[in-house]
Amino acid sequence: MLRTDVVIVGGGLAGLALGDALERAGVDYQLLEARPRLGGRIKTGFVETEAGRAAFDLGPSWFWPGQPRVQALVERLGLEVIDQYSHGALSFEDETAAVSRGRGYASMEGSYRLAGGMSTLIDGLASQMDSDRVHQGMAVRALRDRGHIELLDDDGQPIASGSRVILALPPRVAAKLSFEPSLPVEAMDAAAGISTWMAGQAKCVAVYETPFWQEMGLSGDAMSRFGPMVEIHDASDHRTGKGALFGFLGEAATARAEHARAIQAAAIEQLARIFGEQALIPITVFFQDWATEHRTATELDAVPAAGHPTYGLPHALRNLWDGRLLFGSTEVAARFGGYLEGALEAAEQVVEQLARLTPRLG
Repeated sequence: MLRTDVVIVGGGLAGLALGDALERAGVDYQLLEARPRLGGRIKTGFVETEAGRAAFDLGPSWFWPGQPRVQALVERLGLEVIDQYSHGALSFEDETAAVSRGRGYASMEGSYRLAGGMSTLIDGLASQMDSDRVHQGMAVRALRDRGHIELLDDDGQPIASGSRVILALPPRVAAKLSFEPSLPVEAMDAAAGISTWMAGQAKCVAVYETPFWQEMGLSGDAMSRFGPMVEIHDASDHRTGKGALFGFLGEAATARAEHARAIQAAAIEQLARIFGEQALIPITVFFQDWATEHRTATELDAVPAAGHPTYGLPHALRNLWDGRLLFGSTEVAARFGGYLEGALEAAEQVVEQLARLTPRLG
């Protein structure tokens, strides 16, 4: 069993940012990630090409000006920032599948992407950390407070023990864990009531030899009332020159699960309606349905949030187990909840809380 001061449960951006902060402060910690990969909702699909490996984000794709933590991390890791492609006309598909142009400008103009995909943030942070402290494929099922906190696996066997535990998981996912003694009903209700950002979404990414729509004077942005994708954007890899279009699916999570193959085929047909017959022949297609990933989504996330929720750390989730059990995902960030910036903000909030108990962090 791993014994340490701080146990971080979750190896997404928030968990890794927290581990990185503890590493630099000389605090003893261990990070447990249930998946066989790091990154959480940050996931990149790759295509090998003659020009190198092309990268396509299957989770978050962007960050924006005015998000200082992401900007600082990108600079510290020496990552290459690229502007979201925004030249040309936006396309609009109405309820009858009729396509028109020029109803607006590129909808994501002014946003930033990272060359090599957002997973470069994850790889960069992980490279700063002691690999012996980061454990993949180590799922936590239960926590019990014995003066120190023990973390148990699916078989009920202790796998780690720490003075403090940080749940760098979506609160709804954390609420599925078993706690002994039980957390207050108010705390469990508060955690279950926090919508997991983008957990009910699915993303389809079609990769092409070239971004042919750019030569047609199109930005790659499209809005649709016919579907199955309701919002489409350019996701081309500028290093290799491979084109890509991605869209968010408007179909309900239950329909996606039952008819995934048919929906993917319909998505390619939709791209052809909007951008021409060249769209019928992608090199490959990535389909990422986050609602099917139980490490990200619960049944409560089957219906995506209608807008951006108001996030932050509810009072009921504070001072649990005498302040030794803390929440630290992007959903509890006070200002930028839901965004990548929010994941870093949440890690910062946890560091501030730990600093009151751990002098080396002060």
